[in-house]
Amino acid sequence: MEPVTHFLTGACLGRAGLNRKTALATLTLTLAAEAPDLDILARVKGPAFSFAHHRGFTHSFLGIPLVAIAVVGFVYLIWRLRGRKTNDPNLPPRWGLLFIYACLAGLSHILLDFTNNYGVRPFWPYWEKWYSWDIVFIIEPVMLGFLFLGLVIPLLFSLIDKEIGARRRESRGKVAATLALAGVVLMWGVRDYEHRRAVSALQARTYN
Repeated sequence: MEPVTHFLTGACLGRAGLNRKTALATLTLTLAAEAPDLDILARVKGPAFSFAHHRGFTHSFLGIPLVAIAVVGFVYLIWRLRGRKTNDPNLPPRWGLLFIYACLAGLSHILLDFTNNYGVRPFWPYWEKWYSWDIVFIIEPVMLGFLFLGLVIPLLFSLIDKEIGARRRESRGKVAATLALAGVVLMWGVRDYEHRRAVSALQARTYN
């Protein structure tokens, strides 16, 4: 998938409730959800090298923990530069949990890339086989709409109702983000059904 979808997915994962367990959760999830695409740096060695290594190690189950370490390290650096400040002083960062969150976001990246026709090699370098669900295009407007609204709608309600409490704002944000992620899963189900019907129709024909 393109980067915006990955960023929005990570943000929705954080807003869906994971941000209540540790500080810096949403930032970590958002960055880690896109971090596997750092393999784009392989382009400095030329297009052939980049093509051979795209969706390789950083998109594999072996590479995700290493990418997660890099993301958490980057977030730790930002936290130190900010003077160890967070939005909620009563909710300190839990670095072990943030590493788990970064791994989860990295796995979400593999899952999203698996749904399009390009596919992924999750067992690289031990197994070079590509896996592809082939139900979603690289740029999916419906998915972008779900994720974007899941983050924006609570903000709009907050602007309308300025006297709303912080706890109620968090509750609205959690519900909206959870519904957005559920909408993505529902869309996958519909697209998978349509894909299976299309494949069955093609297989039912006799070609000369």
